[in-house]
Amino acid sequence: MLNPGSGEIGPVPRRGRLMEPIERALLETRCFSDIGADIDLSTLPEEEKEELGVELAKLEDEISTLRQVLIAKEKHLVEIKQKLGITPLNEIKHNLSKSWHDMQTSMIYKKTQETLNNTGQKATAALNNVSSTLSKKLGEMK
Repeated sequence: MLNPGSGEIGPVPRRGRLMEPIERALLETRCFSDIGADIDLSTLPEEEKEELGVELAKLEDEISTLRQVLIAKEKHLVEIKQKLGITPLNEIKHNLSKSWHDMQTSMIYKKTQETLNNTGQKATAALNNVSSTLSKKLGEMK
């Protein structure tokens, strides 16, 4: 968030936590460090270098503005969620519940469940058969 008067940007919300300015700087470095690695700037005419410099400055300014807008929107989102009583724990519970429901309604889950049920029934029948056979044998031995 842009701190009024200082021109500095503070922490940025990022998936449940704040991204510190140093993290953002590292992210930006990773994103832009390899761009242009193969370009030899000495071969570019001076006026093209200037045009590219102006375009670069404009893009950096736009990116900065977009970040500030995004930060403001994320802050507003957090405020609305707080007013609605939506906590991170509630969101996790909801996501887990939805994922569990989605898994249970998937075809692969249904087929696996059916196979396990059939296997369980066959195993139960086999164990009952072994149990009755053993009971008969023990009864004969007495």
